[in-house]
Amino acid sequence: MASEALPTVVIVGRPNVGKSTLFNAITGTRRAIVGDEPGITRDRIYAEATHSGKKFQLIDTGGIVPQDDDLIPSEIFRQARVALEGADQIIYLIDGRTEITGSDRDLAQLLKQLGKPVTLAVNKIDAPVRESLAAEFWELGFADLFAVSAEHRINIEEMLDHVTANFPRQEDIAPSGHTIIKVAIIGRPNVGKSTLLNALVGHERSIVTPIAGTTRDAVDERVMHEGVEYVIVDTAGIRRKGRTKMMAEKLSVVMARRHIRLADVVLLVIDGEEGPVDLDANIAGYAHEEGRPVVLCVNKWDTVKERSKNAYVQKVRDALRYLDYAPIAFLSAKEGAGVKQLFGLVKRGWEAAGKRVTTGELNRFFEPLASDLTTRIRYITQVSVHPPTFLVFKDGTRQMHFSTERFLINQIREKFGFKGTPIVIRAKTKPGKPKREK
Repeated sequence: MASEALPTVVIVGRPNVGKSTLFNAITGTRRAIVGDEPGITRDRIYAEATHSGKKFQLIDTGGIVPQDDDLIPSEIFRQARVALEGADQIIYLIDGRTEITGSDRDLAQLLKQLGKPVTLAVNKIDAPVRESLAAEFWELGFADLFAVSAEHRINIEEMLDHVTANFPRQEDIAPSGHTIIKVAIIGRPNVGKSTLLNALVGHERSIVTPIAGTTRDAVDERVMHEGVEYVIVDTAGIRRKGRTKMMAEKLSVVMARRHIRLADVVLLVIDGEEGPVDLDANIAGYAHEEGRPVVLCVNKWDTVKERSKNAYVQKVRDALRYLDYAPIAFLSAKEGAGVKQLFGLVKRGWEAAGKRVTTGELNRFFEPLASDLTTRIRYITQVSVHPPTFLVFKDGTRQMHFSTERFLINQIREKFGFKGTPIVIRAKTKPGKPKREK
């Protein structure tokens, strides 16, 4: 669901014509994965872009082969149709170094039937001597044609001048004024991450197939729920390093970790039938290390035979000991059961991560507890949020014992309501008074 205030531009084309390269060139990011393997982008990839003071939503679609009946290509085609029907402008990207194919003509016909403004971008024209190659593509019947090089950013600005000609300038768009929370869905391949994204947004936004690893790029969607806008990112399934042989899968791990870093809250999806495994703990560690609030989502709960939640909670806590602060939600993304509770849990984690406590409140609370600590603490103060970080001034040069750190974290969490978020404690030795000179 694109932001209602922004016009939408959709990039379409056959596999491996350079759509993701163009997407990255326009947005100035590495948001989409780029590589030599055809079909790397499968879902719709969203990002906001700006050209000459005009902001718009840019969508990169999977490579389209209109007559391909294989499972994943047909899903890509269906996903692209959803994006195209909501487009204000379409950039039809084609490889200028190849001849026009039957698939090119089929896709051109499909785009004409939509009745949307289409700009034909003939890509890989990276030198003046190659510009003549673009001429033959006029026969596809589009009125607006630009010879471009996405890789070298040739004629991209001129093309965007045309595409955004009727878009409003940013100062003409009223600010939304509502809270925006960025959420990353993470987990092993095939645990139901894409199904969960679809359940949260209420329609089939992300490609869902029985094939593990279908999602490669991170796929995102905006959802309004009770006055809060959630930007939800479905990341690629993270495999063990030894099993990520293909370039696209290795890049997916890097991108998934990047989206964890950019998120406000993380949903870790666990396969309820298999239960928590070592790889779940490794993946959760990425979120914990980045200081992100985590919600543990036990998916496929409707298929679990042993339905004792108390016993299952203990199993999860034993496997993910350092995530004792993370709430556990039991759900079935496929059936939609228990999914809506996640909005509240995400919002609570986000609020807790942004909470501040005054130095006075902290020290009044800890003063009577000082006798229970092996380390003498002079005072404590909160220095930052997301994650909540506290600086402890202590006596002595010895490092603070782990048990003391855990005690402080538990006390702060319980007293001041930092539930659902990790807490960081930093210790610093308070310098003694300088000696007087004789």
